[in-house]
Amino acid sequence: MTSPVIPEFTETNLDALAEFEGRLVVLVAPDGRLDQAARRVNRLSRGALARFAQSERFEKLKEGEAAELAFPAGLQAEAVQVLKLGRRAPADVVRRAGGAIGKALKEVPVLVAAGNLRHVAELALGLALRAYAFTAYKAEEAGKPLGAVTIMVTRPDEAREAAAGVAALAEGVFFTRDLVSEPANVLTTAEFARRLEGLKTLGVKVEVLDEAALEKLGMRALLAVGQGSESPSKVVVMQWQGGKKGEKPLALVGKGVVFDTGGISIKPAQGMEEMTMDMGGAGTVAGVMKALALRKARANVVGLVGLVENMPDGRAQRPGDIVKTMKGDTVEVINTDAEGRLVLCDLLWYAQERFEPAGVIDLATLTGAIIIALGHENAGVFSNNDALCNAFLKAARAEGEGAWRMPLGKAYDKLLKSDLADMKNVGGRPAGAVTAAQFLARFVKEETPWIHLDIAGVALVRKDGELAPRGATGWGVLSLDRLIADTYEEHG
Repeated sequence: MTSPVIPEFTETNLDALAEFEGRLVVLVAPDGRLDQAARRVNRLSRGALARFAQSERFEKLKEGEAAELAFPAGLQAEAVQVLKLGRRAPADVVRRAGGAIGKALKEVPVLVAAGNLRHVAELALGLALRAYAFTAYKAEEAGKPLGAVTIMVTRPDEAREAAAGVAALAEGVFFTRDLVSEPANVLTTAEFARRLEGLKTLGVKVEVLDEAALEKLGMRALLAVGQGSESPSKVVVMQWQGGKKGEKPLALVGKGVVFDTGGISIKPAQGMEEMTMDMGGAGTVAGVMKALALRKARANVVGLVGLVENMPDGRAQRPGDIVKTMKGDTVEVINTDAEGRLVLCDLLWYAQERFEPAGVIDLATLTGAIIIALGHENAGVFSNNDALCNAFLKAARAEGEGAWRMPLGKAYDKLLKSDLADMKNVGGRPAGAVTAAQFLARFVKEETPWIHLDIAGVALVRKDGELAPRGATGWGVLSLDRLIADTYEEHG
């Protein structure tokens, strides 16, 4: 598994700047003012830093962005990275600046002269998140370590305390990214379950339910999705019990389709290789559970993931099949490529029946329609409860993870009407993401606060971001962790 680069904190030592042989990082305010460390670097470099701070190139940088001065005269450093950043910059800007450092990390050590920068923990988190790289299958890069990072601050003990949770959050995000990045021939349903069982070492209670147990529970909709695959379907239940004994947990439910061919309703060949990421919802749930355990969260949270593979063979479910859900409702399968909702409907019902949760949040790379609606900037948010939804949206804004509320309503139910069963699994092209959510809403009890997150557009992206390279993003780990900390966690 990928390990994040977690900086060390030391007291500011200006004398160390001259002899440091790696990469130096200095802060220059948006108006061009140099702090104490930057002034020392400027003197050593014979005014090069001040000249750059007055240049058009510096002026064009946004706050939180960086530029590089390679092999500056008068210094042993191979480069000076100049962050355009004020000492009292907002947290999101500081995190973005950390991302700029992380993007430039190489095998050489890095020394960051941060002084008394506020939100130094955000700098460390942004650095760790952006330095991620999935290199397990690249012979030349696999196992190659990045250089150590040291952040010089005026009060290192306070900085360490402020950044205490950074490693836990980064580990959670990296766990999700690694899972989403793995190829389907490696991350089978059995291997996925095995990796989740590894959370036991952190204090998470983990159960793996096999097909016989799922059949006994009546999860025939979930089982129908995987019946054409050689990989057996599984449900993994993860419990973190860090809150008050007996207090109802928050339930996180994740779609874990380890590969999605579309089944008999097979997808086009172009782009199908990306369907290794169709377990992104389960990946996010796993990452949140790991982060909670690592930081010893004072909350009760249960994570449930349905691990299946949607393949076409002689046993695969067909368009026109009718399956019975754990709830007892019947579903006419119109399109076998609308399989995620069949997995989630049984998981949602099971979560409520077994745990009577304080709230349920499900995550799934569920529809292409949400990408048409929101692109790759926002996840679709559907909810039956304004208080829970608003709390999540607030957490997502604070973490910089795009999320946009979408509608639900009884009017959409008529699109799911079946002549042969209680409902169809698709409602046609109009409002495709909404009818998928409306389908799931039928499996949520009236008294249960619920959010459905359609993350099809944000779980994996094909361009570099400020806090993640192209590929798996780990979207949702930070927002859900913050929601739990703000809303469900015991404080004091």
